Amino acid sequence: MTIVHKLTTMKVKKNISLILLFLFVFMPNWKLHSQSFADQIFDPSIKTVLLYRSGAELSIPVINFNSNEKLTLSFDDLEAGFTNWQYTYIHCNADWTPTDLWQNEYLNGFTDDYIKEYRSSFNTLQPYTNYTIEIPNQNINFKIPGNYLLKVYPEGDPDNPAFTRKIFVVDNSISVKAEVNLALDIDKRYTHQEVGFSIYNPTYRIDEPYSQLKVIVLQNLRWDNAILNVKPLMLRSGEIDYRYKDGTLAFEGGNEFRYFDTKSIRSGNERIRAIEIRGDRYIVDLLHDRSRAFRPYITEPDINGRFLIQTIDAQDVKDEGEYTWVNFFLPFEIPFPGGQMFVLGGFNNWQHDSLIKPEDGRMKYNFARQGYEARVLLKQGYYNYLYGFVDDKTGMIDLAQAEGNHSETRNHYTILVYNREQGYRYDKLIAVEFIGE
Repeated sequence: MTIVHKLTTMKVKKNISLILLFLFVFMPNWKLHSQSFADQIFDPSIKTVLLYRSGAELSIPVINFNSNEKLTLSFDDLEAGFTNWQYTYIHCNADWTPTDLWQNEYLNGFTDDYIKEYRSSFNTLQPYTNYTIEIPNQNINFKIPGNYLLKVYPEGDPDNPAFTRKIFVVDNSISVKAEVNLALDIDKRYTHQEVGFSIYNPTYRIDEPYSQLKVIVLQNLRWDNAILNVKPLMLRSGEIDYRYKDGTLAFEGGNEFRYFDTKSIRSGNERIRAIEIRGDRYIVDLLHDRSRAFRPYITEPDINGRFLIQTIDAQDVKDEGEYTWVNFFLPFEIPFPGGQMFVLGGFNNWQHDSLIKPEDGRMKYNFARQGYEARVLLKQGYYNYLYGFVDDKTGMIDLAQAEGNHSETRNHYTILVYNREQGYRYDKLIAVEFIGE
């Protein structure tokens, strides 16, 4: 790569990054169900960004305030070599708009730091550098609870972030008891699930529950269909009731996740048709999928859309895991009009807009093969995924077209409760509750 070409590429990346960061951080609409709530990767060379509670790789990045709990951040840079990466945090309200706090009001220690632990890939076809850090740490710690946007960027260039990730720091001031039931509406009884819960606050004072509290309900850690800013249904002594029966907290059931396993590229499994080397990369051809839109529900084990980076071909997946092109194929006699099909899951953060490239999950219709196809670049591991059709007009994901909807589906739900205390300038995260399988 020439110096001129490299500088041009960096300039294009920077301009795209600035636009995406502005849209992500400064979108003001609280009711918007869009990608403004999604984690973002701005630099195309960054892959396999993981952020989880240390020791629990499938966990959501939630830690208790004033605890010794840590999060592990790991990511790969496919440009290999070495980059001096820095990181910082932006404190955000419940809707992920930045608070008006100064950094010294919500951070202890420095306002930014370096990611110092890195390893170059070893004995892999795709060269890369893996970076890892535990946060918070002695250099930067969280001074108050709430939402934190982690921003990672090249040294001295905070306006050109490589990626961002959400962190939840919870001060458990209340308790939440929740359940998932079939929808009462007869038209949704066999396709939807209804979440109901109550907040119990025997000692924690909430003066104006209808105006102070902000509640978010997530299904399988998705933000595109999150139910936002739910108001209490009823107030009782020490209890705030959100057990709606009218569909206010109803979600489409969807279907159990599809999966594939590339922990070994030396031997396949029942979901892989072939593995071979073409050029300088491994190619994994999955067995052809089929539409489940009109098929009966079948219980299948899954991890609710998440993914686990592992290998049994080497000692350490961080620097010895291979990258593979994974080929997906979904047969349909004719393409659906008015939208696009995507392969979706935690591996691409359910992102489904025009900025998503084919290598990140956007599918194309192949008329000769009569079906949708995609080739996605992924590190070795175990992956869950679904096929979603995205309408060009609404921008919403419709899983029913290829997956069907079943009220029996085992889904995982997350309830986030925020309170804007009297005189406070930010939304305090006071509870995180998990329910479902």
